[in-house]
Amino acid sequence: MADPVKVALLGCGTVGSEVARLLTEQADELAARAGAPVELAGIAVRRPDKHPELPQHLLTSDAESLVLSDVDVVVELIGGIEPVRGWLLSALHKGKSVVTANKALLAECSAELSEAADSAGADLYFEAAVAGAIPLLRPLRESLAGDRITKVMGIVNGTTNYILSAMDTTGSGYAETLEEASRLGYAEADPTADIDGYDAASKAAILASLAFHTRVTAADVHREGIGAIGAADIEAAKALGRTVKLLAICERVVDGEGGESVSARVYPAMIPRTHQLAGVGGAFNAVYVEADAAGELMFFGQGAGGAPTASAVLGDLVAVARNRVVGGRGPRESAHAALPIRPMGMTPTRYHISLDVADKPGVLAQVALVFAEHDVSIAAVRQRDSDSTASLVIVTHAAADSALQATVNHIAELDVVREVISVMRVEGEDS
Repeated sequence: MADPVKVALLGCGTVGSEVARLLTEQADELAARAGAPVELAGIAVRRPDKHPELPQHLLTSDAESLVLSDVDVVVELIGGIEPVRGWLLSALHKGKSVVTANKALLAECSAELSEAADSAGADLYFEAAVAGAIPLLRPLRESLAGDRITKVMGIVNGTTNYILSAMDTTGSGYAETLEEASRLGYAEADPTADIDGYDAASKAAILASLAFHTRVTAADVHREGIGAIGAADIEAAKALGRTVKLLAICERVVDGEGGESVSARVYPAMIPRTHQLAGVGGAFNAVYVEADAAGELMFFGQGAGGAPTASAVLGDLVAVARNRVVGGRGPRESAHAALPIRPMGMTPTRYHISLDVADKPGVLAQVALVFAEHDVSIAAVRQRDSDSTASLVIVTHAAADSALQATVNHIAELDVVREVISVMRVEGEDS
């Protein structure tokens, strides 16, 4: 058997501790798969004295020195941008391969990291950065490399999916459901990155980059969170045979002249209860892929957690170790298409609009006229009357998002409209 592949582990939290445990407990099996022993050479943690369960001779608080030591692979599970970016660039420049689960870093610095890996002949693997244990990124950049992917749409954040699923099941409001999610450990003490869509936007940037061979950063992703979703929105969706999910959508958009661009966006949307993603409940993740030759594909499973994410990290680690043993290299960055990023205002979407209107003749005609003025076609209308008011629910056909926003703003100015109660996008249906 070949010489050992020495591994530096940066970070030993929920995921890192599982990686360390599995590297020890499954050492013989991992060696057989990789073709060489995979040895843990050191673990960088902030406070070594806080980890009595780990081999003390492996612990250090000096991550930079560990990265620059005699190791072959750096596994990074700390998160954040700096100082991690500098450490990983140093490792790659010295020919050390990198395995990371750092979605925020990849969404911002993937090009820089890829170029460093290419120049040194090192590997950069990051399967665990999106959707935990679900084997998703490798199929996108390897299995489907010979196909033309047209759309990737999925649930990639377990916290928001748990909240929306619970609201749908129990009828509870957003605030109380978030509180329950925090109590059960599904939401962080500061859930901002999840509920405001930052986490999903980073993942969408990674998915779009791989699917469309184009460099996409988190700044290119249109982002909306779930904070404005209330019980009334969930009930409105139910009445139309839909449910609400926070979706990451990456799409190859073709304009009227045949020009292609990439749309990457994250927002809550209504989808039909018959859609493949509608039944994904709790903290699970699922991603739906459309490709020209392969057709429709679905990836589903545990999207987070120590053991599931560690599974993806170890899969990458075995691949990297195998490459080093046989002298091969993993897949390189593919950004040859370099498609332009389509602004959200130009992206075709559909709206579900709920209005509180005066109960008198001619209201629907006035509202419909505004839609016509902005060249937005109405697909369906529902009307409910009470003693002195009425509500209108309008679902549109696909139109440019800017036209839909302008329509909503114009409607809000009408004398017959008391309030625009809610506006939500609709996905997963023919336009």
